[in-house]
Amino acid sequence: MCGIVGFASAGRVPAPTEEVGLAMNAAILHRGPDDGGVFREDDVLLGMRRLAIIDLSGGHQPMRSADGRYVLVFNGEIYNYRRLRDELRGLGQVFRSDSDSEVILAAYAAWGEKAVARLEGMFAFALWDRESHSLLLARDRLGKKPLFLWDAPEGIGFASELKSLLALPGFSRSVDTSVLPAYFAFGYIPTPHSIFRGVRKLRPGHYAVYAQGELREERYWSLDFSPSYTGTEAEAEDELAHRLDAAVADRLVADVPFGAFLSGGLDSSVVVALMAQRMSQPVKTFSIGFNEARYSELSGARRVAEHLGTEHHELVVAPDATALIEKLVWHLDEPFADSSSLPTYLVSELARPHVKMVLSGDGGDEAFAGYERYLKFLTLERLGPMRGPVGMALQLAGSAVPGLRGFRLKRIGERLREPFPDRYLSGVALSRPEQMRALLGDVGSEGYASLHPLFAANDARPMIDRIVDADIRSYLLDDILVKLDRMTMAASIEGRAPLLDHRVVEFAVRLPQHLRVRDGRGKHLLRQVARRWLPGDVLDKPKQGFAIPLPEWFRGSLGDMAADLFASRAFRERGWVRPESVDALLTAHRGRQADHAESLWQVLCLELWARRFLEGGAP
Repeated sequence: MCGIVGFASAGRVPAPTEEVGLAMNAAILHRGPDDGGVFREDDVLLGMRRLAIIDLSGGHQPMRSADGRYVLVFNGEIYNYRRLRDELRGLGQVFRSDSDSEVILAAYAAWGEKAVARLEGMFAFALWDRESHSLLLARDRLGKKPLFLWDAPEGIGFASELKSLLALPGFSRSVDTSVLPAYFAFGYIPTPHSIFRGVRKLRPGHYAVYAQGELREERYWSLDFSPSYTGTEAEAEDELAHRLDAAVADRLVADVPFGAFLSGGLDSSVVVALMAQRMSQPVKTFSIGFNEARYSELSGARRVAEHLGTEHHELVVAPDATALIEKLVWHLDEPFADSSSLPTYLVSELARPHVKMVLSGDGGDEAFAGYERYLKFLTLERLGPMRGPVGMALQLAGSAVPGLRGFRLKRIGERLREPFPDRYLSGVALSRPEQMRALLGDVGSEGYASLHPLFAANDARPMIDRIVDADIRSYLLDDILVKLDRMTMAASIEGRAPLLDHRVVEFAVRLPQHLRVRDGRGKHLLRQVARRWLPGDVLDKPKQGFAIPLPEWFRGSLGDMAADLFASRAFRERGWVRPESVDALLTAHRGRQADHAESLWQVLCLELWARRFLEGGAP
């Protein structure tokens, strides 16, 4: 796990200086505190910071090929690098190290651009061809590793984190306010867009080639939901168990101490169970909880740890959110409003003194249809043409019922009356349409529109496939994976997600609905397979998200912080949101008339981002 930066010139002006590369590297020191380097020639600048996980002494970057033609900077891990290395040796390639980075160089020398599709793992890399003066940029299949691109007249800049681009000469911190409706709808800025004009994210499953001032982008992988699996349920269980075991085994390759995040939920428990089967020493597991019992999963995590005999580390935290949020805003790069980034950072900090790499259970809810919102949506869809009348009745009932109960009835009624896909997206969204219009004016109505392209009008697939597909290409990509990458990297540890092995995901999404959703619960097949390794009381307990006591905090010190910021001249003159609407949300929330914690968190994160990235500098 590392961070990469660089710039390739269009040929009209030289590349930035080595000092610029060092400054870009310095902004992401947390991603790679072990080593770093810069390579510069007239038309290219490459830099990287390294967190050494494999081949601790031989993986220095930027790395040159044996003949000196190619230069690589690489972030991530290639899990099949040893198999590829054996194949490449058969083709005459010679290796000087045990590094997966060198395998990428050799693979490109042998297969050219087709090499990208041969790589299995999580990665973002840049490979410079010194003869053709071309730059290859690539990102893994599901987007586990980030890669920002800055299109400039003089060339193209790239970086693992947006903050590194700020060091490039000529970079403008011009905010693209057209992405704010999407941010207020979902709490993140959807790929390929970014918060800055001229900057975008390379799409997952794609690579791009920059040469002679032109950028050509190619897709090398996409997730196919067909053909549907037709074997028996018993055969499906065996196949899934095999793929899960192989995915975990691949991710246990490391030359440093490692462990796992353990929430006590199904996904992380399955990962730890498979780790325990393959390790001769107890798995090091890490869990955190809050003083508020309904936000804490420590008892469930402890139960799994005892069953599997792990070396368990846990911590009950009462964090000062007002102190932590500014640090997280810096590490998250863009306005980002998933408040579970805070506990993800805290559990990463808990793990850091003990391990350098962790496995997590991220990804199971998308591939195996585990989110409760899937079940609720499918239930509401069964109303068919009655959705409208039932929705109107619920809205009227909600208006007559005071407090939070009435608020929730009205929200369900609103959802039922919306067209597809908005009636699904409203269950994913952090803000309702009326809130977005109140905050942003008429453009607030465009919040859901940013994800409409993910739902083709002529898509004849089952509804479960349509919404899972959209979530994998939006919520998983731009929320879950951003949170995992930035928060583990903020603590200088590597996070690996076996359930997001592309072979596991490809199998899972081809399962018919009855093998994913049954008896009012998601993840049916995964749960059945997990019975091979875990006790029933672990598998059958209700799902609990990785949440924080945000509503309570906004009625305490976090609310005081927000009130001060929202009353400031800078906030009111920025003009991105309507101050009077924000004041009304905060007053209603603190008066317990409604729960506006998520919307308030969005506004707070946005304003803190603006103060740090538009008015501030390096940490």
